[in-house]
Amino acid sequence: MNSRVKILVYNALFLLFCVGLFLFLWYAPPETTARLPHDPDHERFMTMKKKEAEKFCIECHGAEGVSPLPEDHPPKYRCLFCHKRE
Repeated sequence: MNSRVKILVYNALFLLFCVGLFLFLWYAPPETTARLPHDPDHERFMTMKKKEAEKFCIECHGAEGVSPLPEDHPPKYRCLFCHKRE
């Protein structure tokens, strides 16, 4: 193959990759995870770093807390990885 054909093939492959990536992202499902509420109970966690704030989640959301997590909930030590702050 001469260099001109190679360049056209590489450009076509790159274009196909970009279109495929765009379509993948376009049809991705919407975010369904609840956000961290901005209420008086959660106010103090809004200014903390994520790892620091996550240490306190289990106090209220543990097995005997005010609002316990369901049994099938993903790992309980990375709360703010999914539950974004508002």
